[in-house]
Order: sequence, then C-alpha cells, then structure tokens
Amino acid sequence: MKYTSSDDEAEVLPNLLGSSSLVEVQDAETEGFLVAEQQLLDELREQEVFTAAYIRAIHQRALGQVYSFAGRYRSVNLSKGGFTFPAAQHLAQSMAQFEQEFLLPLPHTWPDTAALVRDVARVHAELLFIHPFREGNGRTARVLANLMAYKNGSTSFQWELLAEPELFAFYVRAVQAAGRLHYGPMEEVIARVLPQGP
Repeated sequence: MKYTSSDDEAEVLPNLLGSSSLVEVQDAETEGFLVAEQQLLDELREQEVFTAAYIRAIHQRALGQVYSFAGRYRSVNLSKGGFTFPAAQHLAQSMAQFEQEFLLPLPHTWPDTAALVRDVARVHAELLFIHPFREGNGRTARVLANLMAYKNGSTSFQWELLAEPELFAFYVRAVQAAGRLHYGPMEEVIARVLPQGP
C-alpha cells in the first residue's frame, strides 16, 4: 500500500462541508473537538473505562460533521517528517493490543500526580505512535488525556505550551521513543503541561 505524507497540512481533505477552504475546515474541526470534549466531560463518570471504542467515539463526535471517515481507523498508510506510522492493515490489531495493555489496566483515580503523569504519558505516546485515524490523532489523544485528568479531579492539560518550538520538537521525539517502549521523554512533556493547582 502506498504511503501518504501528512507533512503537507495545507492540503484540504475531502469533507462533508464541501469546502476547499483550509481555514473553514480547520475552524469546523476545532469547534468539533471543543464540543465533543465538553459533552464527554459532562457525561464522564469516575468509573468510566476508556477503551478503543471510546477513542473512536471521541473522534466520531469531534469530526462526524466534517469527515465521512470520522470514528473509523484509517485505510491509508501515513508518514510524517520521515517517520512512518504503523501500517493501516494492522490498526485493528494494534488498537486491540493497546486497549488490553494500556487502557483496561488504568485505575479510576490515581494516588498521586506522578502516577497520573506516568499513565497519561504512556497512553498518550502509544496512541500517537499508532496514529489510528486519517486526521485528528493529536487532538483525539489530547482530549483523552484531559478526560483522564478530569477523572482525577484536575483540569485540562496546558497543551498550548506545545506551541513553543523546542518543546514541540521534543514532543515529536517523545512519540517516536514510544515506538521503542521508552516513555521517559513523554513523561517529561506531560509533566511540563500538567495543570497547576490553585
């Protein structure tokens, strides 16, 4: 199967809006993720169990008004910046394994901040490494991380800090390190964007 580079983010994917305007599509995506996160937060229970189906539901809620592929694993292979994500044909198996190894063992609450950072870092890095969707992987992973924090009585992570070029470059390397089962770099990132208490 051919690999598609996702480096060119100026390309507008075929969408349900019938729009060729990158700004219009991006605005719709942003609004979709904001609405989806608020809805999921309103519904969130302490006993919530995050699963692969839950992650697909985040994606579907956020992008269902924009893309026909919302909530479905990608059918194309992707690479970015010379890094190749796992092949599309293995995504169902990869996500099932991710669910068993990383999602289902999660506690309902965490005993301390260090434990929360460790688990968020592993879940976040692995999900981004798998890159299950054609579009919106980072935002889906960030919504999930926020929901994990909310369950623990915290607030959203300060993802806007990733706009700092040096930290963002380290974030990308942290995702790649997850492919080698090395989560220390992502733990550093998550600790940096951790919500600060009052």
